Amino acid sequence: MKTIALLITTALVTLTLATAAARAQPAPQVEAPWARPTVEGQAGGGGFLRIVGGPTADRLLSAQTEVARSVELHSMAMDGNIMRMRQVDAIDVPAGQTVELKPGGLHLMFMGLKAPLKAGSSFALTLRFEKAGEQRVDVKVMTQAAAPMHKH
Repeated sequence: MKTIALLITTALVTLTLATAAARAQPAPQVEAPWARPTVEGQAGGGGFLRIVGGPTADRLLSAQTEVARSVELHSMAMDGNIMRMRQVDAIDVPAGQTVELKPGGLHLMFMGLKAPLKAGSSFALTLRFEKAGEQRVDVKVMTQAAAPMHKH
């Protein structure tokens, strides 16, 4: 009887550790989050960043911040001479690859800004990933992205 109890206990501990290890997957890394300054009365603003995928694929599902009523995930593409912007349900982050949210492509839209975004300021943004969960970053407000840091 003690042997069976010991085997069951060992199996449960092994299963618990394996489940915890699977959940503790490294989250995608968010780099260089920034937003463009806005002017008084401007209802929306753009946000940009890079997401470096971890060892497994993930998806950015949503974002939220206190500076806006809502945050939407958007794509922007040229259709002939017309620039089309559309809301997307999620942004795929392939394992080990970098996804760049930048002007003229995938980006965040801050809808219903509560106050203008002033150059030199910053604000908190929470990103929600399908597997990695929530990740909080500080967004710097500036007229253009900071120069990328090169790893040697």
